[in-house]
Amino acid sequence: MMTGISAATGTGTDDGQQIRFSRQGAVATIRFNRPAALNAIDAALAERLLVICRELAGCEDVRVVVLSGEGKSFMAGGDLSSFHEDKVGASATAERIIAPLHEALLILAGLPQLVIGSVHGTVAGAGVSMALACDLCLAADDTRFNLAYARIGTSPDAGATWMLPRIVGVRKALELALLAENIPAAEAARLGIINKVVPATELAAETAALARRLAEGPAFAYAQIKQLMRASLERTLPDQLDAERLAFRACAASADFGEGLDAFFEKRMPAFKGR
Repeated sequence: MMTGISAATGTGTDDGQQIRFSRQGAVATIRFNRPAALNAIDAALAERLLVICRELAGCEDVRVVVLSGEGKSFMAGGDLSSFHEDKVGASATAERIIAPLHEALLILAGLPQLVIGSVHGTVAGAGVSMALACDLCLAADDTRFNLAYARIGTSPDAGATWMLPRIVGVRKALELALLAENIPAAEAARLGIINKVVPATELAAETAALARRLAEGPAFAYAQIKQLMRASLERTLPDQLDAERLAFRACAASADFGEGLDAFFEKRMPAFKGR
């Protein structure tokens, strides 16, 4: 059972200072909650995110996880004030933030649950990395993306240099990292950084609709699809074909596959149970 969250069929909210965590049925929401700092990541936020991600890893009744941000922006990267206050100790400060953040992102990538990003306003630095880490990402039309690291004389973290070249190619990724220019939402969608742009006033509703749709789908099959896609670039074709064979066999043994077959032949919508 997750701290501060009710049973699977109910709702609950953790109103901690750094992150608001809530449950609505099978959909869990991680909402960054430092609006005065544009949700910039400090050590406390990184640690809290890691705690939540560890608990999600063992929560089988959650099917979809939504990442969003409170206030004017999704996330403006790392909290530079914590570095500026102690320039001599900047390297140690970086470690206190990056170590738990990276562990949390590895957990999110490995979760069987699908992770949806719902972003708006400023998405900079590690905020871009967080959006890239999601399985699907919706952005409000007012969103502006910027890797920003080079502007303060540092290199990216939180997986940006791993994910971005795989999405946009190495040369474009270098351009985005080196020039650190703003990327409008429409251009981010064209590049594949996000999946869809929606009016800012409709972002919450669009996100909720997508989360419900995925939560009602075949969760076991979704988990196999996620794992296959994420591992594909690290495998040879023979290895990937073997992984596909094993995944399909596992899905074929599931109750959802039987329901999917029945629904297909009975010409109705399937009622998947997620197993």
